[in-house]
Amino acid sequence: MKAQMQKGFTLIELMIVVAIIGILAAVALPAYQDYTKRARVTEGLSLASAFKAHVADIHAGGNFTAATGYNTNPPAFSATDNVAAITIAPTTGVITLQFTARVGTAANQTVTLVPFSGGVAAPVLLPDATAAFTPAQGNIGWRCMALGAAFGVGAAGTLPANLAPAECR
Repeated sequence: MKAQMQKGFTLIELMIVVAIIGILAAVALPAYQDYTKRARVTEGLSLASAFKAHVADIHAGGNFTAATGYNTNPPAFSATDNVAAITIAPTTGVITLQFTARVGTAANQTVTLVPFSGGVAAPVLLPDATAAFTPAQGNIGWRCMALGAAFGVGAAGTLPANLAPAECR
């Protein structure tokens, strides 16, 4: 008698392949969800570029004494699916991005963009724009801060660090 050749896979081989695919999916899905949320935060950071330029313009002018300070005539902003609001602190120029629930685990989580001068080694907040001031020397730097971020100046936002881009952690 001639031995029959095996054709196809056995049931146990198929079960092993299905189990491996299941394990990979269980690991990949949470990582992908965090990745999409970080991409949504990045949308907010790109929308904030006009606000950064606005703060830099007021700072470069110096001797600004309006009660609204850095927040005088800010750029127009319309809420998006991911970004609920962008605000500028009048005295410090700190830009706060407020996100919708699509980004974090809850609505109204924030990331702050802190303007500073003096370099990263010795950051100094910008002068109060609601009073007369002399512009700081040198370039303005920006530090993105999510929950738990520490920089030496400015307050961190409330968005969990795992949902923020690397430069915000």
